[in-house]
Amino acid sequence: MIRVESLSKSYGPNRAIDRLTFSVARGEVLGFLGPNGAGKTTTMRILTGFMPPGEGTVLIDGLDAGRESLAIRRRIGYLPESVPIYRESSVTDYLGLVADVKGVPRRGRQDAMSRVLEQCGLTGVRQRIVGRLSRGYRQRVGLAQALINDPPVLILDEPTVGLDPAQVVEVRDLIRGLAGSRTIILSTHILPEVSQIASRILI
Repeated sequence: MIRVESLSKSYGPNRAIDRLTFSVARGEVLGFLGPNGAGKTTTMRILTGFMPPGEGTVLIDGLDAGRESLAIRRRIGYLPESVPIYRESSVTDYLGLVADVKGVPRRGRQDAMSRVLEQCGLTGVRQRIVGRLSRGYRQRVGLAQALINDPPVLILDEPTVGLDPAQVVEVRDLIRGLAGSRTIILSTHILPEVSQIASRILI
């Protein structure tokens, strides 16, 4: 499903990624582990098509990230470290906007909305204003926006950063429930995080 070969990326004289090679099988949960500043977020941005690779090859479901980034974005749900939410919107209004941007067909939009609200445990707060939710619930909203177009690949960059222990357990259980039905890359600097969720760890 995902194949990365000799991927490198530089910012001026600074080498952020140096000849990185790995693969992820369909349905696998890969833990992408490394300290802050190791190049994890840069790698995630390249995989999701938000940044072009410097050198090397990235294939997602057979598509080349350097030439077919738009098609790749349609196949990927991405939760960046800073959750992209509109704090003044209700949960349903925000997810409706994301569904529109991601091209979810209007006829199936309500079904898609109901599905992610149920998956992410948001049904009871669907009419609440996002900015008034706890950080744990806002993280759930971030996961819901990543899932709204039912992508086969899910990329999560530090999904539990800043959460309290109870919220960490909630989000961890939610991600674990998505395993098997999707190919997931979970990027983090916390070893217990990946050891409890991932089927394989890449350091």
